[in-house]
Amino acid sequence: MGELALDVAGLRKRFGDLVACQDLTLQVPAGQIMGLVGPDGAGKTTSFRMLCGILKPDAGHAVVAGREVTRDPEGVKHRIGYLPQQFSLHRDLTLYENIGYMADLYGVPRAQWQSRAQELLDITYLAPFRDRLAGRLSGGMRQKLALVCSLIHRPEVLLLDEPTTGVDPVSRRDFWKILYDLPRQGVTILISTPYMDEATRCTRVAFMYRGRLLAVDTPSGLREALSAAVLEIRCRPQREARTALQALPGIESVEVFGDRLHVAVDPDVPHALLHQTLAQAGVECQGFESVAPSLEDVFMALTIRGSSENRAG
Repeated sequence: MGELALDVAGLRKRFGDLVACQDLTLQVPAGQIMGLVGPDGAGKTTSFRMLCGILKPDAGHAVVAGREVTRDPEGVKHRIGYLPQQFSLHRDLTLYENIGYMADLYGVPRAQWQSRAQELLDITYLAPFRDRLAGRLSGGMRQKLALVCSLIHRPEVLLLDEPTTGVDPVSRRDFWKILYDLPRQGVTILISTPYMDEATRCTRVAFMYRGRLLAVDTPSGLREALSAAVLEIRCRPQREARTALQALPGIESVEVFGDRLHVAVDPDVPHALLHQTLAQAGVECQGFESVAPSLEDVFMALTIRGSSENRAG
């Protein structure tokens, strides 16, 4: 796998009866964009805080940018950039003042950070707004400013915790354009996201659910590993169709995609049985075809399978 930017083994964190992170084991080669994908409550933020040295894990170890987190958290903090979910910069300072403040915290000499700041402001198209108060920025511009501040000291590893949540589509696209160029500059990225379209942009993806990793692979590898076939069904009413199909053996998941249902089904289940089940439920079927699985199909199948295994255990 080459040199590892992150090497995590058995990382665990509990809050009372809640296990927020259970035996997180993950290796991220230098120069990759690794996506940590899962819904709210999956344990992504807790994992990020442990990797940053903000939270002390209950068990396990993590080496980030060549430093062991529990032994040398300050060493880790100086080698990484961290962008939390919530905007945490000073709203009563201008863009440029915020950048200077963060540079001072990292001990970057003034001459170095000023040239670096201009470079980053140009890349993010924020240069015309350098004297605007951070509190007067749009959501997308705030996230770009936060990214600039996290890159001002030239980190080796960049940890981004759902950086585009609530950001408009155009700003989200621009944000990813910036991210794509960072690995060529020697920056390894670990980014958490609830968006499957963003997961497809990553070099590799780790699915996380209820504190556990479900699978880690390239986006194409995850899709190819899905044992179920995926059918796209256009029908109405959808609610009755979904209820009827979910009751059948061999059905792994039934999810709504706009005016269609995506059904992950065991390949041995005959399609005639699905047609018959829908007809008996009074559902009108308007289209029925096999499609390539999406990452969302894969994730839903994995979560349902994992939940079933936990109940059986």
